[in-house]
Amino acid sequence: MIMLIKHDVKKCVMSMLRIRKRIKKKKPAFRRQEGFKHAKLGDSWRRPKGRHSKLRMREKSRGKVPCIGYSSPKSVRGLDRFGYREIRVFNVRDLENINPEEEVAVISGTVGKKKRMEIVKAAEQKKIIVKNF
Repeated sequence: MIMLIKHDVKKCVMSMLRIRKRIKKKKPAFRRQEGFKHAKLGDSWRRPKGRHSKLRMREKSRGKVPCIGYSSPKSVRGLDRFGYREIRVFNVRDLENINPEEEVAVISGTVGKKKRMEIVKAAEQKKIIVKNF
């Protein structure tokens, strides 16, 4: 019975991941107001705060503003595309806290080659997936 429940949960998560994928396809690229005019501003999103800002007032043809309707389902937030939660790992001891059925390890970028190889070997023994080795 426990396996059946676990299977149903995984099935539910996978369906939610498909819904998230469909939502993300429709999501527009949120661009900074007038970022195209001045190169120093760049395109990265900043909330419009001006008193007369047309984008803040959501005037037509001014671009899209992020809102709650674009968010993904709560049950799959923070999961990768396969339904696993990513856990950052800095050393071998961090692998002890990982549940291999629900989580995957991501080795931090500051970890050197020698310690990285130790982490990968320990993860293989514990059957933990390492995303970036």
